[in-house]
Amino acid sequence: MTNNRTTTAADNVAKPDRNEVILRGRLATAPEHRTFGSGASLARLLVTVRLAAPSRTDVIPVTVWEPDPDLVKAIRGVPVEIAGQVHRRFWTDAEGRHSRVEVVAASVEIEKVPSED
Repeated sequence: MTNNRTTTAADNVAKPDRNEVILRGRLATAPEHRTFGSGASLARLLVTVRLAAPSRTDVIPVTVWEPDPDLVKAIRGVPVEIAGQVHRRFWTDAEGRHSRVEVVAASVEIEKVPSED
């Protein structure tokens, strides 16, 4: 999407920077869940987003802090809608310096998986 409107200095002052993402897609794999010694809980998701035009499929990494138990139990292919922010993480290990771009979720909605009662 392109905006042909000219931006002025006054526009920049009135509008703060934004980092908001909304994804709607399906889980590419079951969530990877970890609980840390502190008691904090983390789920890592891979979300497949298919776009019709141009024909393209992206797999986007998503981190969810303190995930809902239903999300932790979700299976591959379950539809999800995620709202969050893009973050870039940096770390260094024996192989050198690395970075990763991911979405850190503020909210996750999943389609409920029917129970096998």
